[in-house]
Amino acid sequence: MNKILLTGIVSVLFLVCTSYSSSIFAQEDHSSETMYGLTEMELEMLVGAAHWLTGIGTVVLAVALIKTFKHMEVVSKMTAIETEQRLRPWIAPTGPIQKMEKSISDDCQFEITIKNFGALAASNVTAKFVKSTEPLTRESFHSNNMTSYDLGSVMPTMEKHYWFFIDSEMWKKADSGTVSLYTGLYFEYNTAGKKSGYGMLSEYNSTTKNFIHKDMWIDN
Repeated sequence: MNKILLTGIVSVLFLVCTSYSSSIFAQEDHSSETMYGLTEMELEMLVGAAHWLTGIGTVVLAVALIKTFKHMEVVSKMTAIETEQRLRPWIAPTGPIQKMEKSISDDCQFEITIKNFGALAASNVTAKFVKSTEPLTRESFHSNNMTSYDLGSVMPTMEKHYWFFIDSEMWKKADSGTVSLYTGLYFEYNTAGKKSGYGMLSEYNSTTKNFIHKDMWIDN
């Protein structure tokens, strides 16, 4: 952008200088020779060249101004996009799924922590959970096996803990490697009147004793 502006300034100065030179040449006495020893023909050629250079300078200035306006338009759009993406909530987990030592029910209790990494509060945050012994897909959150829980609003930098439960018998079989265990977590929230969300599909590994994420995505 600085180069374009510099080109425009130089072009303007050039136009002023050439115009001033043209005025001087036009006011010279049309005698056979001037005070500089130039003939009338040579003087006319210089005046013509000055006019040509003036035209070229005008074109260069016009191109420089057009490029400057286009550059400013692009910068304006990029700034708007950056502001939109920065001044909004961003909900995402801060760590892995963890099994709790004690459960508040007869089922095994698990926990995952989410955080608002954005600059604005996230309203109507809803946690959705689904489990199965068969591989899950993103469409699994629309099945009848999906459960949801309202987490309320999450302020910037705030963390919240979400609990989900797995049947004790199913967990024993999954932990021993007898059956496969797949889980799906999705956190939905409002952003500028639209729905946004963070999704995660995982599979329990009985060897490493942790959940391995198979798919993670952001709906924006």
